[in-house]
Amino acid sequence: MVGFAPVDVPPTAMVKFFGAGAAACIADLVTFPLDTAKVRLQIQGEAQSSAAVAVRYRGVFGTIATMVRTEGPRSLYNGLVAGLQRQMSFASVRIGLYDSVKQFYTKGSEHVGIGSRLLAGCTTGALAVAVAQPTDVVKVRFQAQAGATGVGRRYQGTMDAYKTIAREEGIRGLWRGTSPNIARNAIVNCTELVTYDLIKDQLLRTTPMTDNLPCHFTSAFGAGFCTTVIASPVDVVKTRYMNSACGQYSSALNCALTMLTKEGPLAFYKGFMPSFLRLGSWNVVMFVTYEQLKRAMMVARNNRPVPL
Repeated sequence: MVGFAPVDVPPTAMVKFFGAGAAACIADLVTFPLDTAKVRLQIQGEAQSSAAVAVRYRGVFGTIATMVRTEGPRSLYNGLVAGLQRQMSFASVRIGLYDSVKQFYTKGSEHVGIGSRLLAGCTTGALAVAVAQPTDVVKVRFQAQAGATGVGRRYQGTMDAYKTIAREEGIRGLWRGTSPNIARNAIVNCTELVTYDLIKDQLLRTTPMTDNLPCHFTSAFGAGFCTTVIASPVDVVKTRYMNSACGQYSSALNCALTMLTKEGPLAFYKGFMPSFLRLGSWNVVMFVTYEQLKRAMMVARNNRPVPL
């Protein structure tokens, strides 16, 4: 048996809440360069007239190599602080509260239908965006900005980014892209959590796998692929709109229509490979870590000495 064995007492809502945030931070630390490469590829070609500039980045590893060569290795972790802030507030809600919300919609019933799963995914995804949107805006802005020194950089630090955006664009600037982000996270959360849930249930019912690491790994990888295919178009629009200058697009829909008319439908799948590599590997690291953290915290909680 690999990893911590399932415990008799199911994890509490608080254990799931903190476990999800911690697991998501670990997954971000591992996969952040892929996420940065994805953002660079997604915004490539935006408002550019020079063909040479439009093809600055080629492929996942070509993008990473170009960034390391021209901006230094640290550029791959631009926005990491905001990214970790985002995961602690974002993943804790959308993943950590998923089971609790699902039980709320099923009123404690053991039979959980696909409708209840989808509804729970939409609910926690929307709540998470409401909490974490400013951190997402700052993370995307940092990942998009090129230049290893102060020259050409929009922001000099995480707190500077929050202050500058609020000062120059108003508080609404920190909530730029909320609508496409809610749409994206409703799609991502439903696809990611529901497919993980369903694949895991099927594996446990129809294969010799038990509720342990191999099952968690397979379920997470399948969930990552399904999520990338479905969510990529909304993710590209979200990234473009969040990174846009004030007044560049009148709305998220205008951003999508501009992309379609100027760059064609394939623009909605820019950065697909780093998206899949990042989301697939992020899902594997996050879900495997999450399952093990839940069990470890419950073991520690159950073994805590009772005061006399």
